[in-house]
Amino acid sequence: MSILQGSSILITGGTGSFGKAFIRHALDNFDPRRLIIFSRDELKQFECRALFNDDPRLRWFIGDIRDQPRLTRAMHDVDYVVHAAALKQVDTGEYNPFEFVKTNVLGSQNVVEAAIDSGVKRVVALSTDKASSPINLYGATKLTADKIFTLGNNYAASYPTRFSVVRYGNVTGSRGSIIPKWRAMHERGESLPITDLRCTRFLITLPEAVQMVIDTFEMMQGGELVVPHIASHKVIDLAQAIAPGAEMHDIGLRPGEKLHEEMISPEEGRRAVIVMGGKYYVIEPEIGSWGYQPIKDAIPVPEGFHCASDKNDIWIGVDELRALLESGV
Repeated sequence: MSILQGSSILITGGTGSFGKAFIRHALDNFDPRRLIIFSRDELKQFECRALFNDDPRLRWFIGDIRDQPRLTRAMHDVDYVVHAAALKQVDTGEYNPFEFVKTNVLGSQNVVEAAIDSGVKRVVALSTDKASSPINLYGATKLTADKIFTLGNNYAASYPTRFSVVRYGNVTGSRGSIIPKWRAMHERGESLPITDLRCTRFLITLPEAVQMVIDTFEMMQGGELVVPHIASHKVIDLAQAIAPGAEMHDIGLRPGEKLHEEMISPEEGRRAVIVMGGKYYVIEPEIGSWGYQPIKDAIPVPEGFHCASDKNDIWIGVDELRALLESGV
């Protein structure tokens, strides 16, 4: 039985793509005592309430993670927190850096403070491959948030609250995905804009992302940064899977964008181990003042290991991408 069974759960940013997928899975599998959706947009909450038929187990809190007292109020009698709220668009972050810092950095600190003060048991924060060796403002704020959560365990060492992070790549079917835009352009007979024809990316499905968070809740001691062992793909292959035979043109990398993404940097690789039969990598904490113990039966990664989308050992091609997209996950 999952530790989430019958518990009280809060998810920040719960009306997003991940949030809705997590809500559905939790309602169907864990019968939560309460599942609190904490987010800023009343319209999205209204639409989400309709999507779940006003399920009586759901609670709806309008609030911003920049507001620590509101977070503390929402976390009263909460057992587990999923932190999914963030500003996420790379190019938007380049033009609005202060706003990204307020939400992704200071907001993350507020989540940590509120969780400790409210006696939450475990918190899992969502990160991104752009936080590894970041070159853009968004990635830098998410790397800082990763550190706030993993090192927040030192801050909470004498409290019961523990924090861990999951880091993954592009999510199929998520809000803001390029997929619907490319489909519409292909239907109009237009050439597809590709930021760079050489680009590679990691790909994870929403169900895989949700399961990863659940697995992390089960395994965590606090301080872990969990990374899935998932496939890479060429961006041009994704375009062909969406729009077979479509013309493509290279528009160059956007401000702050990488040619290839990275999940684990060479320095992080020194602390990485393989768990659950190769399903995940775990970057273990360097400091474990809260009583962290090395993971039993974990396998160390090879010397010099780092995880990048152009040097991956798993690849997915056009046919597999098309089948994945047609499955609707």
